[in-house]
Amino acid sequence: METVTKNDLVKKVVALGVNGNVAKVAVQSFIDCIVDTLKAAEKVQLSGFGTFIIRSRKQRICRNPKTGEKVTVLPRNSTAFKPSEILKKRIENGK
Repeated sequence: METVTKNDLVKKVVALGVNGNVAKVAVQSFIDCIVDTLKAAEKVQLSGFGTFIIRSRKQRICRNPKTGEKVTVLPRNSTAFKPSEILKKRIENGK
């Protein structure tokens, strides 16, 4: 399995005929926009792709798998992604 990096995305934008520096700024701006929106506790919905949301996780007691000791996990926010039905179908069909 191959990983797609931010640099790979920039190269794809450059392949569309955009200047390299402009492509780099565009990709970074897109990522920054998503991060800033999530920081504001708002969801990011990309039509035909999916939705990024922040989920609040409550404090809970877990066990350390190595020692069996009980550990308190503090409350935190985590990022979640829910793919759209269109994306799910495209992946299933190999498109």
